[in-house]
Amino acid sequence: MSGSAVPTVWFRLPPGFHDIGPADRDTLDAAAEALGSTEARQQLAQLVDGLDSLTRHHIVHTAIGLHPDEDAGIATSLFSLSVLHADQPNSRLAIARTALGIARSPLWRSTTRRFLDLPSKLPCCLVAGAISLPDVGQQLFQARIATVHPAGVHVIVLDLTSASVQHAELYIDILEAITHTVSSSDPEPGPAPAAPASRILEVLL
Repeated sequence: MSGSAVPTVWFRLPPGFHDIGPADRDTLDAAAEALGSTEARQQLAQLVDGLDSLTRHHIVHTAIGLHPDEDAGIATSLFSLSVLHADQPNSRLAIARTALGIARSPLWRSTTRRFLDLPSKLPCCLVAGAISLPDVGQQLFQARIATVHPAGVHVIVLDLTSASVQHAELYIDILEAITHTVSSSDPEPGPAPAAPASRILEVLL
C-alpha cells in the first residue's frame, strides 16, 4: 500500500484480517450481526469510532482481525501500520529511540521487550504486554514492533491490539510474521499464491 506523504510499504496479512476504514461501518456491523455476537458488534463499533482519530498518529493502514473463539464466540483484534519520519540518520538508534518511547508509555502494566532478527538485517524491536486505558476497567493486550523502512528514511511501527488477552503469544507470533513480509516493493507482482493458514485460526477452530 502507499500514501501521498509516505513511502510505499508492502506487507501481507494472514487469513482472518480485513482492511477497514471509517466508511466500512455498515459492512462491519452486518458481519458482526451475521456472527450472532453482541460483544463483537460493540467492539467493532468502538474500533470504527476511533478510526478517524488514527490519522493524526501517522497511521496509514488499519485492519480488523476476526477469529473464532470458543468462549467469546469471536476474538477481535485491530492491526495498524504507522510510518514516521526518522529523526536521525542512524537507523539502529532511530529504532532504539522509537522502542524506548513505546515502552515508556504509562499505559503498560507489564511488558515483553526484545530485538527481532529479520532476513533483511534491518533493526527491529518488539514491545508487547498488557495495557490499561484511562476510564476502562478491562485490560487489553497490545504488541508493537518498530523497524526501519527499507529505504532507511522512515520508521515503521506495526501494532496489534485485542481484548482477547488469553491469545497474547499467538498475536505476537502473527505480528512478527507480518513484519517479516514488510517490503518497499511488491514481492509478488504476479498472481498471489494461496495464503497460508493463520496460526491463531488453527488454534481457535
